[in-house]
Amino acid sequence: MRMMMRAKIPVEAGNVGLSEGTLPATLQQVMKLVEPEAVYVGTDGGVRCVQVFFDLKDASDIPVVTEPFMQNANASVELLPVMNQDDLRAGMAKLD
Repeated sequence: MRMMMRAKIPVEAGNVGLSEGTLPATLQQVMKLVEPEAVYVGTDGGVRCVQVFFDLKDASDIPVVTEPFMQNANASVELLPVMNQDDLRAGMAKLD
């Protein structure tokens, strides 16, 4: 299932992660695991925010995908099922 993972990284933990190199390494670790469709980096509520769009093959993969951000960056992590335009069209067609 296509998912959006949003990781919000507290300023202090992000600063330490950048100065020590662990934040970029964590991001690379997760990217290697999920082979994302898209990744967006910005801010949300005054903290660093990473949004990763990827296919979650099995629910048992959730800890593998989320824990690196939680453990290495003290991030709060959300997973949300999402659709692209083709998925939306297919879903709307099922309503008829």
